[in-house]
Amino acid sequence: MRSTAIRRTAVAATAVSLALFATACGGSDSGSGDKGKDAKGKESAAAAPAAKALSAAELEKAALAQGDVKGHKISKAAAKDTISVDDIKVEKKVCAPLANALMGAQVGEPGAFTKRTVVSEPKKGDLAKQDSGDAEEAFKAAFDITTTQLALGSYDGKGAQESVASLRTAATECADGFEFTAAGEKQKAVKITEEQVKGGEEAAAWAVQLEQGGEKVVFKLVALRQGASFASFSSMNMAMLAGEVKDFDLPTAVVEAQAAKLA
Repeated sequence: MRSTAIRRTAVAATAVSLALFATACGGSDSGSGDKGKDAKGKESAAAAPAAKALSAAELEKAALAQGDVKGHKISKAAAKDTISVDDIKVEKKVCAPLANALMGAQVGEPGAFTKRTVVSEPKKGDLAKQDSGDAEEAFKAAFDITTTQLALGSYDGKGAQESVASLRTAATECADGFEFTAAGEKQKAVKITEEQVKGGEEAAAWAVQLEQGGEKVVFKLVALRQGASFASFSSMNMAMLAGEVKDFDLPTAVVEAQAAKLA
């Protein structure tokens, strides 16, 4: 896809994928799509007692680090590969939390905030395909890698609950699509569908199809709350971007590991 915003999300996966390809050639509760359940979510957020917010130092310790998720490389997101919430403009205000989370920016107003880039490593079966001598299979295996932008924040009061509620509302109100600009690049979310996920005290997930210039790509988005902390996981798969696969899994291992560190 030509989009700079989307390309930034894929930077880490691209580097790993190209390296692998070169080697091969050389030999919980789920989110809800209906307004009734969305309203219940808001009521639950309003009724829940406020949890203790983490300091910036505590949040850094609670964020995922290399070695926390088997089969994944984890690093602190580089500034050049991130998009600020100030660089995201949305036509419909209600859709803004969804656009922010998709681009790995903060949702709401966290008192402390940090980001991680998580890249899946090839599975054993895929490594075997890379060594099979079949160029097509090697290409597909090398690019079947999922990159996740993890945005983690700690909130005062009920900010974390409100962040989950705002994403659920956006997924409902903007299900038929919306337009936004990220880092100066125009984007269009054309379809939002609910997916199933569990984790933390609250969790919800969606598949979001983005389109630009006739090209389409699907992002998987997960929202997770544990106490006063809220995390969004925006994932894309390089093989899907290259048209080699039609779907990919949610980053469940990453979500579960982050929930465990926050518990």
